[in-house]
Amino acid sequence: MDYNFVEFAKNIGPFAAIDAVILVVVLVVMLLFFIYKRNVKVLCLLLLGCVLEIAVQTLSAYYPEKHILEVAKYIMHYVVIFDIVCACVVYQNDFKNIFQKVSSQQRQFEMHTSDDELREATAEILTACQDMSKQDVGAIIIIDSVGDIHDNILDTGTRLGATLSAPLLESIFNTKAPLHDGAVIVRGNKIVAAGCFLTLTQRNVNKEMGTRHRAAIGVTEETDVLSIVVSEETGIISVVKHGEIKRYMTMDKLKDEIEEAYGISPTAIAMREANSHKKKKRSKTGRFY
Repeated sequence: MDYNFVEFAKNIGPFAAIDAVILVVVLVVMLLFFIYKRNVKVLCLLLLGCVLEIAVQTLSAYYPEKHILEVAKYIMHYVVIFDIVCACVVYQNDFKNIFQKVSSQQRQFEMHTSDDELREATAEILTACQDMSKQDVGAIIIIDSVGDIHDNILDTGTRLGATLSAPLLESIFNTKAPLHDGAVIVRGNKIVAAGCFLTLTQRNVNKEMGTRHRAAIGVTEETDVLSIVVSEETGIISVVKHGEIKRYMTMDKLKDEIEEAYGISPTAIAMREANSHKKKKRSKTGRFY
């Protein structure tokens, strides 16, 4: 049987086109999500269940008088439901983070920290990291500049709300301290919580890197934070952003990374001043864009 694709295209209604667009958008979003989670195999399994469901329904509809594949159609209907439930269970933390971000609209933390206070906090972190590196004390410090770490992570540790200092950081990560195994969450010049447990990355990492490094990578894959890791075995200092790790950090390089995360690097300050100048100029001219 020959198909006239021109006639077929002419008979496509607006709702069919909308259906097609929605389908493509959903598939692209799903693909990006699973690529981001670096777990495309799960996507393939879920799509396989959906494809089988569509195939069974199509064949059943094509031969309605024969009542074929009745059992398969019944089973595949529940396979799709099973796929949805499995996806919700496997990625429940991810869905929770998504809904929290939508509801909070990137919550800003309550305190307003000046640039001088942030520079002092940077100096304290540098001192603590240098001391712990020399003593081979393991540590993981998360700098959360936009309030991206949610309560479900903070609640795994102990809330402190203490002013950040090198002695306090070193005492937290002392091997005899009860909170030394978890991560410290820093916002501005405050230590929000300590002893927090993070989701480990599912990627294959260097065998030299342990649980702290896997946790540091995992949290930056899901949030916009800077992770600082001091290795307990080697004393090597590493930083992680957006899932990418940089090892063998010197104090100068670490300072640059922290200042960038805090938004007090020369580049960040210049951009902030330029934006402020533009706003003042617009307010004077009364023009809004």
